[in-house]
Amino acid sequence: MVTALPRFAPLSRRKIVFRYRWHGLVGPESAGSESPPAADWAVPQDMKIHEYQAKEILARYGVAVPRGEVANTLEEASTVARKLFAEGASGVVVKAQIHAGGRGKGGGVKVARTREDAELHAKNILGMTLVTHQTGPQGQKVQRLLIEETAAIDRELYLGIVLDRATGKLVFMASQAGGMEIEEVAAKTPEAIFKETIDPVIGFGAWQARKLAFALGLKPAQINPAVTFLQSLYKAFIETDASLLEINPFITTKDDKLFALDAKVTFDDNALFRHPAIKALRDTAEEDPLEVEASKYALNYIKLDGSIACMVNGAGLAMATMDIIQYAGGSPANFLDVGGGATQEQIEHAFEILLSDKNVKAILINIFGGILRVDRLATGVVAAARNLHITVPIVLRLEGTNVEEGRQILKESGLNFQVGATMKEAAELVVKAAASCS
Repeated sequence: MVTALPRFAPLSRRKIVFRYRWHGLVGPESAGSESPPAADWAVPQDMKIHEYQAKEILARYGVAVPRGEVANTLEEASTVARKLFAEGASGVVVKAQIHAGGRGKGGGVKVARTREDAELHAKNILGMTLVTHQTGPQGQKVQRLLIEETAAIDRELYLGIVLDRATGKLVFMASQAGGMEIEEVAAKTPEAIFKETIDPVIGFGAWQARKLAFALGLKPAQINPAVTFLQSLYKAFIETDASLLEINPFITTKDDKLFALDAKVTFDDNALFRHPAIKALRDTAEEDPLEVEASKYALNYIKLDGSIACMVNGAGLAMATMDIIQYAGGSPANFLDVGGGATQEQIEHAFEILLSDKNVKAILINIFGGILRVDRLATGVVAAARNLHITVPIVLRLEGTNVEEGRQILKESGLNFQVGATMKEAAELVVKAAASCS
């Protein structure tokens, strides 16, 4: 059954899931659950690319996309628009290129029927701070544009490929509700989304593509081209180790042609070593500077809006930590997972990143020692606190391997650490500490 994001999920979870770009369209039923299992939310982080980059990749697999080129300056935008009109385009679309959806609603997508209008739209969009429901209120600066020809749209449809965590298989989704937020469609009319589960041994069969093509209500003359189109998308997904592929909208034109009018592709970070050319497409200017810095040291960090920094080992524990901070009346400032084998150097870098956020009033370290022994963590924390001259309150909750040794190291350090016996106690201590520093 298609499910939407839980309506009452804690805010911290919503933002983490959103940043990881998981739709919640497939997988275990979770609607109506106030606090879904952490494992359901521990999704691998993905590398995003721009629309124009996604279309360049898809075009190499035979997927039809509108003619267009990227422009980094107003002069380049004017040149591209002039070229498209000279080649017979009846109009062009000026599209902001940022790593967020909702660009059209935010004023980042404009249609121009003349070169002069295209230049005016490019001038207004390039350099603007575009605010959408995905950027947050701070918005995202537009540093490049995609200028492409308009299409004589007949219908707008939706296509997407995503992993179903319940079955461990990919699912190819299709809907006649193209152009809409697919999460909204899933929440209000789940029956409007058609799905085909893909056997990893057999792959995505032509018969499955044909079923989806008929479900989309395509004309008889469009069925065979649609089968080829969908199979090309699947091939691109598999061969690039993508983690998400969306075509929204997937359009039919007045002359019965099929195009990917928009394209969104993300890639599994763990597979990028196989694709250096794709890895080179990463645009760090679109990412939070602290998140970029954290990635240099193999730290998983996502900035949030609160005042209590979190350092944990494990994504599930991070989710639980952020939730319990909120339940204690505080607000998490970040998601930071140091992993199972953090070194003293990584722990010091983690502190540097946490303290770079001026909103941080206190730090909660919540560690369950398994691979990462608690005594090693404690040694790293003490060294970092001394080397960095940390002044904000630090609260720890420690359990697991060598926990007593770790607690002794903290006690003998002479530093003013607070240690909570339970997660609840630690959360209450850190919320109180942060409040006293406000």
